[in-house]
Amino acid sequence: MTYVVTDNCIKCKYTDCVEVCPVDCFHEGPNFLVIDPDECIDCTLCEPECPAQAIFAEDDVPEGQENFIALNAELAREWPVITEQKPPLPEADEWNGKPNKLPYLER
Repeated sequence: MTYVVTDNCIKCKYTDCVEVCPVDCFHEGPNFLVIDPDECIDCTLCEPECPAQAIFAEDDVPEGQENFIALNAELAREWPVITEQKPPLPEADEWNGKPNKLPYLER
């Protein structure tokens, strides 16, 4: 099983999760992070670190967000690995908790 970054990360991109990942499985896009399912070791360390509560075990992804499982796998192949914490996006606090942000995903 792997962990999955879901909708609420979009336009927030808090990177607290990146600091605790022992296998560097996070990849960074313009306004979203993803987890490489081939690298994730299911250690559970990232989930509690996410201020946006956007990370879930694959089996626990909220209903209606299952498409993020495939999206994480796809974008992990395209985006570079991120290994150090960075500041969140300037509007992160404003966007945190807003639903249905997939149309705002920048590739």
